[in-house]
Amino acid sequence: MIHIKDIAERPSKADIEAVSKFSPATIHEAQGRRGALSSRLKPVDYRMKLCGPAFTVKCAPRDNIMLQLAINYAKPGDIIVVSAGEYEEAGSFGDVLANACLAKGIGGLVTDTGVRDTLQLRELGFPVFSLSVCIKGTVKETIAAVNDPIIVGGETINPGDIIVGDADGLVVVRRQEAREAASLSQAREDAEAGYIAAYKAGKSVIEVSKLEPVLKAKGLVVDI
Repeated sequence: MIHIKDIAERPSKADIEAVSKFSPATIHEAQGRRGALSSRLKPVDYRMKLCGPAFTVKCAPRDNIMLQLAINYAKPGDIIVVSAGEYEEAGSFGDVLANACLAKGIGGLVTDTGVRDTLQLRELGFPVFSLSVCIKGTVKETIAAVNDPIIVGGETINPGDIIVGDADGLVVVRRQEAREAASLSQAREDAEAGYIAAYKAGKSVIEVSKLEPVLKAKGLVVDI
């Protein structure tokens, strides 16, 4: 028997807000270069951003019945994350379902299949990250799991993990690691601000990055 379950443990609003202050790239680096989803998953508009708890759903390729059920049961702020077998030749989500998501206050969609109606999705402003854009329709036949761990973009996504996305890509933050990820991300941003200040003060990239001993050890000779 297949059950539709809610997210068992949701991150706190404070943890989501703390993580949301940082870009996926910063978080990925701060986590020890962990958590980045495949770069093949892209937003349909570069201005789209999302951050929230993953509401996970498994779909059969070219079938969106479980996605529709996920939209029905997800809560405001949830990010629906769909595992559909990395099937590019299907448009499983479009403007009609985006309006359903907006009406419920859902925070965004991440799917490893295709979407369509991208012009309307851009106009609506609902954050959508997908593997492809495809006009081909889907069926509604196969029942599968909701809020079990899934693999999307090469990463295991657990219900309640925090998903962060912007124009550059997507990263997953484990629910129990959210505060540490935010703290490490802030430290990284502070360090980068220091690098920028040093450049503006006239220091070179070799000085700021302390590359001279590294380059010397590798035998680099500069003839300029």
